[in-house]
Amino acid sequence: MRAASLFERAMGERFWQLDPAVQRFHRLQGRHCLAGEVTTRAPASRLAWLLALCLGAPRHAGRGPIRFELDAAPAVETWTRHFPGRTMRSRLSADPDGVAKVLGSLHLSFALTARDGALEMRLTRLALWRIVCPRRLMPRVQARESGDAGRLNFTVEAALPAIGLVARYEGHLALAGQVPS
Repeated sequence: MRAASLFERAMGERFWQLDPAVQRFHRLQGRHCLAGEVTTRAPASRLAWLLALCLGAPRHAGRGPIRFELDAAPAVETWTRHFPGRTMRSRLSADPDGVAKVLGSLHLSFALTARDGALEMRLTRLALWRIVCPRRLMPRVQARESGDAGRLNFTVEAALPAIGLVARYEGHLALAGQVPS
């Protein structure tokens, strides 16, 4: 019998309110490589550009292929996104708010919501080297995943007060052709 995935456990019954393609993606276990297309936006300022550099986020506007490597176990998932010219890696695990993501020295907590079949992730806590960011200074980080016809569609945006947009990318991954790696 297959163990429940990280997102199944984090969302409980709300998981079954998600589009079938979103459920399929978040039930994958083991190593998988998915391909798709992504559109990126450039950071809004020089400081935002430097932050994007530190995070591994795209630093230029463009459109091109994306390769997504997933290493999923029931308790921990590693996501590696290969953008045109950039690679961004994060590790996800369970968190009281929903899921926790480690991205370099950043520790982020996300609340998970199912809305109209889509998965919405909203940043609720951020810490840098265990120093918790005060709420009034916290960036706005939102992600949305939806599904259609064997594709996982995604939109991710991160912005900071007074600095502006740090990263925004959107696109899709084909689920039909995913191959274990």
